[in-house]
Amino acid sequence: MSHAPDAVDEEALARLRFRRALSRKKRKERDAAGEIKELNITAMMDMMTILLVFLLKSFASSSAAVTASEDVRPPISTTRATPQDTIAVTITAKSLLVGEREVLRLQNGQLPAEALQGRLVLPLDARFKKEVEKLKYIAERNPRAPFSKELSVIADRKVPYDLLLSVLYTAGQNELENYRFVVLKKEGD
Repeated sequence: MSHAPDAVDEEALARLRFRRALSRKKRKERDAAGEIKELNITAMMDMMTILLVFLLKSFASSSAAVTASEDVRPPISTTRATPQDTIAVTITAKSLLVGEREVLRLQNGQLPAEALQGRLVLPLDARFKKEVEKLKYIAERNPRAPFSKELSVIADRKVPYDLLLSVLYTAGQNELENYRFVVLKKEGD
């Protein structure tokens, strides 16, 4: 019978350990209740889909970016054509730009003689080569973005025809055969 009290003590001790472990576990669960242990991927995918649709819609309806300046006042037109995202050359009274980058400073609204080789504008030719190479590289890897051979010309309405002709000749020498002249849409249309 001396073994019976030891067995009861062992049993009581085991119950006590179990209760302590159980209370420890409950306390940890209460502490962890405020933590996020996993993310709901379905809700995140819904959110990303909505963002993607919004961005695609806004990109599709965006127009050509034309930097407003005193040097460039495009002609006004009643055209309904929408601008395309292409290589853009800007011709001002002071300089030639490809994209946002200045390629050549003009002298009194004319091309400097050292920048010309016949009708070819050498600095512009070098910049067009880089841009065309980049577009061809993209077209090679992405069939949805083919090289369209298009050039958007943003020019002041008072740009001399001779200057415009030299720019277009240089573009043509670099496979940019299709020209789009950017104009301001006439108010009220």
